[in-house]
Formats: sequence, structure tokens, C-alpha cells
Amino acid sequence: MSSLLSIGKSGLLAAQVGLSTTGNNITNANTPGYNRQVAIQGDTGTQYQGFGYVGSGTEIQAVRRYYDNFLATSLRNAEANQASLDAYSSQISQIDNLLADPTAGLSPALQDFFNGVQDATASPASAAARQSLLSNAESLASRFQGMAARLNEIATGVNNQISSNVGEINAYAKQIADINLQIAGLTTSIAEPNDLLDKRDQMLTELNKLVKITVTPGDNNMLNVQFGTGQPLVVANKAFQLGTSTSPTDVSRVTLGYVTDAGAFTELPDKVFTGGQLGGLMEFRDGAMDRAQNSLGQVAAGLVTAFNAQHVLGQDENGDLGTNFFNPIEAYVGTNTRNSPASTAEVTATVVDAGGLTASDYSVDFDGTNFNVTRKSDGKVTQINPFPQTTPQVIDGVAYSISGTPAQNDNFLVRPTYTAAQSLTVAIKDRDKIALAAPIATAAPTTNAGNGKISAGTVDNNYLLPGNQVTTPSTLTFDQATGTFSGFPAGQDVTVTANGTSTVYPAGTPVPYTDGANISFGGVNFTISGTPADQDKFTVGPNTSGVGDSRNGALLAALQTKNILDNGKATFQTTYAQMVNYVGTKAREAQISGTAADASVKQASNAQQSVSGVNLDEEAANLLRYQQAYQASGKVMQVASQLFDTLLNIGG
Repeated sequence: MSSLLSIGKSGLLAAQVGLSTTGNNITNANTPGYNRQVAIQGDTGTQYQGFGYVGSGTEIQAVRRYYDNFLATSLRNAEANQASLDAYSSQISQIDNLLADPTAGLSPALQDFFNGVQDATASPASAAARQSLLSNAESLASRFQGMAARLNEIATGVNNQISSNVGEINAYAKQIADINLQIAGLTTSIAEPNDLLDKRDQMLTELNKLVKITVTPGDNNMLNVQFGTGQPLVVANKAFQLGTSTSPTDVSRVTLGYVTDAGAFTELPDKVFTGGQLGGLMEFRDGAMDRAQNSLGQVAAGLVTAFNAQHVLGQDENGDLGTNFFNPIEAYVGTNTRNSPASTAEVTATVVDAGGLTASDYSVDFDGTNFNVTRKSDGKVTQINPFPQTTPQVIDGVAYSISGTPAQNDNFLVRPTYTAAQSLTVAIKDRDKIALAAPIATAAPTTNAGNGKISAGTVDNNYLLPGNQVTTPSTLTFDQATGTFSGFPAGQDVTVTANGTSTVYPAGTPVPYTDGANISFGGVNFTISGTPADQDKFTVGPNTSGVGDSRNGALLAALQTKNILDNGKATFQTTYAQMVNYVGTKAREAQISGTAADASVKQASNAQQSVSGVNLDEEAANLLRYQQAYQASGKVMQVASQLFDTLLNIGG
């Protein structure tokens, strides 16, 4: 009777464990990270009774956790990609909204500014038109500054989120290391702490949403966690701590790296942080964010440089040569804080050529002999030659000046357009200083016998060189016998350009006449056309009545539609439009990729849940099955008790 009682008892205990396991599954059906568990039941063996073997009951061999590492890893990878795209999309949508706004964007302000230039050009003597131009210029500067400030706010927000993510990553890494130790202490050869395993897996899931990780098995049921290209985050029960620091070349930029217990910081490259929220933020910052700031600055720096270059070639209402309309743009130069203390090298960079500007950053490095300027967008290297310098060297529209005594491995970061938009300001405050007139005037006396005509004339940058400004009129006289002009300013060579071919005539040499050819000396340019008669005269002199003249104003207005940027391939508006289009395209790509990522997560989650998830219908059936088994085992014990009572009664 005792064997029957023991068998019933073992069945009762097995059913009880089954009920507990099923009940635990049901109550944790909505617990994040929970993997369903099943009580594995087996017989306890048989005993030989002379006539054969008789079973001795049942036992619970294990409570197994249904977990598929391949499916769990696939789900984590999908979630890391989803988190990365979500973080990227939420950030780039802010820039997209800022740049594409038809009222708050840059395009309306640019249009208003050049409308002001055109109005002033149409009425150069109008004080109201000139004042309106200055007001439009201030509004344009304010728009550039406002957009730059908003981009800086977004960049600051990204820095804060990066720092916050690093703190969360460190917290999860420590918790995983701690739970690794607990799991190792509780794991036996036949049993594992299922609840702790679920808790650890959930921590890995949350960590993976912050930065994409790789999980590998370690000793004694512990896990090792790496990120990037194999950088360790958790090894057994040791957690590596990440930290943030200020970039050695840009105080507004956060860098990431390892932090030791002693507080030492070892920087890691941005590219190792991929996937998850942190990966999305880094991709946004190093891609769309930098390009938006640099491209906006490229338009600002290009406008300032081109407009100033033309404005200084004009004449203001006081009869003086024009000055800078906008304050010049100085490129951002960051001196690496890790440069040798013995180094006294300094790098200055000034934007001088709008057409040569790019939206790239540059690294300036000293190799012990030479300074090399590396364009980061494509790796092109240009050597500063000679060094030490005698004059600044222009590279991609920026004049580099290096002074002091460098040390080997000195490094500087140059961002030509990075701060251009926020630093754009109007230099001229007096409307009389607007140089709408040309500084020279040409004339053909009515007494000329021929039908020769002379153009109004323009000046170029050479006119600004010392000694080239026209202070007295020069009278050019045509000699029909020799077909030449004489009377050009003494000491200045004359260049004649006809059909694309230029010929230089030394100072004092008669200049052959070619109908319609461009004639230039000392930065003064004009043409003479038609058929001049013998001794016909033409004068080139200073503009003494330029109040109503707007020749330079017309050239300033023409800058709006002139292909100036990108080596003469794009206007200010088209360059800005390209930036808006780039950001808009990236934002749309992120949205589309995000939708695909959501579908991938759903698919991976369904696959994982099909193995590890709790099916309430199935558990309800199990609950009924174990209940019946429990009742049946109880009945076995009841029968055994009754039989035992019968034997006792027989004996009595």
C-alpha cells in the first residue's frame, strides 16, 4: 500500500508544480521580457517485483525556459535599427521644418534683400531706397543668425541626449555585470535561475535600444557584451564605463570614450557607436547636422564675400571707394588641446573666395616639416608651401595664415563655414556709404568726327592696388595712320583682349585698335567700338558726379542670379535649395526606413513570441490538465488509504 501511496503523492507533487508553473505563465503573460516556462516531468524508475518491473511514480526533472537565442538576437538587431532610425528621424525632422518653412526660411529674406538692392539701383539718389536696403540687409543678417541659433539649439539638444544615453548605458552595463554574478552563483548542472535569466535578457534588450550590442556566452552561464567593432562593455561580472568629454578641437561638441576608475578618459571614434538611439544621434550629428550648419554657412560666407568684393569696387555718395558692406567672415579654427605645450603655432583662416568654398571641414596637421591641410569630405591633402609662409595660401576659397613655432603632430580643426551664418553682420550703418556708383567715368566728346563709342567702364580687384586708382582723366587719342590709341596713364601696361586672346602692351606703347575689344589698365576695363576718325578722343577718368550713377548697384543686384558658389556652378538660392532638398530627402528616407524597421520588429517579435511568448488559451488548457492530474493523483492516494484501512479491518 505504501508504494501506491508514494506513487499518488509523486503525481500530486508533479501536478502541483505544473499548476504553479502554468499559473506563473498566466500571471506574467504581459511582463516585458518574460519567457514562458514548462515543467518537464519524468518517471522515477521501476522496481523488479519477481513477475516484472513496476513503476514507482513520477518527478519534475526541470522547469525549462523556452528561449531561442537566434530569434532573440534577431529581435534585438531589429529593435536597434528601429531605435536608431527613430532617433535620427526625430532630429532631422526639426531641421527639415526649419529650412523648408516658406515664411521663416532663408529664401524670402534673400529675395527681400536683393529686391532692396534693385530698388536702390533704380533710384540711387533716393535716401529712402538706400535706407530700405540697409533695413533689408539687417533683416537678412537676423534671419541667418536666427537659423544658426536654432541649429545650435538642436546640436546642443543632441549633445544632451548623447550624455543622457551614456548614463543609461553605464547603468545597464553595471546591472548586467551584477546579475551575471548572481546567475553564476545560482546555476547548477541541472537547473538555471529562469527569472534572473529573463531579467538579464530584458536588460540586454533595453541596452540594445540605446546602442547596438553583440552578446557572446562566457563562463558559468555569464554573458559578455560588446558594441561597435568589438569594444567591450561587459565582461563576466566587470562593467566598462563610458563617459563624455569636450572635443579637443571644438568646445561645442561632445566626444565619447572609456572612463577608468581613476577618471582617465580615452576617446573612441564616433563610427564605433552604431545602432540604437546613440547610433542614430551620432549619425545625425556627424551627417545631416554638420552638413546643414556648414551649408547654411556656405551661403552666408559666399554672400558676404561676393557682395563685399563687388561693393568695394563701387563709389559711395561721398565720392569715396566702397568699403565692406558686411563684416568679413573668419573661419572657425579649433586648436587641439593635446598639442605640445612647447608649440606656439597659430592658424588663422579667412574666407576670401566665394566660388572656391566647400561645405567641408578641414584638418591642419604638422608632420614635423610641413603643414598639410586635409579636406575631410574626400581626404584631399594640400600642403602649405612654403613654410614658414611669406603670404597667406588660399585653399578652397580660404586664406590660411600660420605663424609661430609648431611642434610635431600639432593639429588644428578649420571649419570655414561652420559659424558664418551666426556671425554674419552688416558693417555699413550710414546709407551714404552704400557704393552704388562706379568709381570711373568714360566719355566721348561730341566734337569727334567718327562714330566710335566707348562703354561706361568697370573696375576689377586690381583697381584697389596702390597707385591704380584713377585721380585724373586720361585722354585717349586715335591715330588713323597707325590705327593706334595713345594717351594711356604713364607707367601702366595696357591689355587688349579680343576673341578670347589677350595681348599686353608695355606702358607708353601705342595700342592698336580692335573694334569691340576689351581694353584694361590698372584694373580699369572698357571697350571702344565703331569707326573712330583721326584724332578722335575718348576720356577715362574719376567719377565726379556719381550721385545718380548705379552701375555698381546693377552689378550688385546681378549677384542674385549669378553662378558664384561651387566654383561658379550655383547661385545663393540654388545652393540653399540643394541643402533644403538634401535634408528633406534624408528626412523622407528616415521615415520610409522607419516604417520598414517597424515591420521588421513586428515580424521578429512574432517569431520570438511564437517560441517564448505565453499563449493564454494554451495555458488555460494546461491549467485544466494539471488540475485533473492533481485530482486524479489525490484519488490514487485516497484509494491507497482505503485499501490500507481494509487491511487493518481484516487484521482486527
